[in-house]
Amino acid sequence: MVTVALLVRLESKPGKEEEVESFLNSGLALVQEEPDTTAWFAIRMGRSTFGIFDAFPNDQGRQAHLSGKVAAALMEKAPDLLAQPPVIEKVDVLAAKLPS
Repeated sequence: MVTVALLVRLESKPGKEEEVESFLNSGLALVQEEPDTTAWFAIRMGRSTFGIFDAFPNDQGRQAHLSGKVAAALMEKAPDLLAQPPVIEKVDVLAAKLPS
């Protein structure tokens, strides 16, 4: 069961779209190491707009993710790849369908 999530919006710098996509794809391996990251999605919403949606069983799992390797890598790469800092929203999950 998941109760909390993160919704992260990323806007790439012009010409950095492929690098942002590659970065997000590489994040999957890091997230696989996080036992409390129940669901993780890297998404593309437009030519230069990307996002991450991830869900957790509780706030401790969410905080562990925010302190983890993916978040650190994102903050390190953000000045080079992104037009503005990532917009990170903490959200509550009202309902979910997950694989059993």
